[in-house]
Amino acid sequence: MLHDIALLAAVTLVGVLEQAFFALQVIASRRKYSVSPPKTTGPPEFERVFRAQINCFEYFPLFLAVLWLAGIFFHQGTASICGLLYLVARYYYFQGYSVSPKERLGPMYLSAGILWLLIGLSAIGILHELLLHYLDFKLM
Repeated sequence: MLHDIALLAAVTLVGVLEQAFFALQVIASRRKYSVSPPKTTGPPEFERVFRAQINCFEYFPLFLAVLWLAGIFFHQGTASICGLLYLVARYYYFQGYSVSPKERLGPMYLSAGILWLLIGLSAIGILHELLLHYLDFKLM
């Protein structure tokens, strides 16, 4: 049973570590630009790092949900590869946004596309399971 979800668990752990890394970058930026909590405004350099971290954090629950749904109902390997690609795109999003708002656009579009792919895989997998269980119809 655990081997059926080990890849998903590994990608989840990498994602959690990435979120922790982003949070540490905000802490470092707070120190560098003397922006004490609870303030969320300061020099543009700080605000970009802060905003990048918040944006990544806001999408993380959505990512986790569709990663696991696609992995359980569609295919663990496919979902895990998509998950790793998403995390790489979010890393480049964070790095790009920290430099300039325009630098975030390419990785932002890539990560959004991967999320939509995971949503689609989840929907196909769930539909397949429902059709098989209730109508004895095999979609895939």
